[in-house]
Amino acid sequence: MKNAEIKGLTLAELNEKIGSEAEALRKMKFAHQVSAIENPMRIKETRRLIARLKTELKGKETQK
Repeated sequence: MKNAEIKGLTLAELNEKIGSEAEALRKMKFAHQVSAIENPMRIKETRRLIARLKTELKGKETQK
């Protein structure tokens, strides 16, 4: 997801996206523990996406 797309999300959409990405990250980590996943860099990318989403969420919460 690009930063422009993230900035266009509402608070509810940000919370929903954070939850779904966190669940996906948990599943990827588990799958990687059981057997190596095809692209382990996706774990890093997902972690960073969650951080960017949380940063934008915090920024929108402090504006209001």
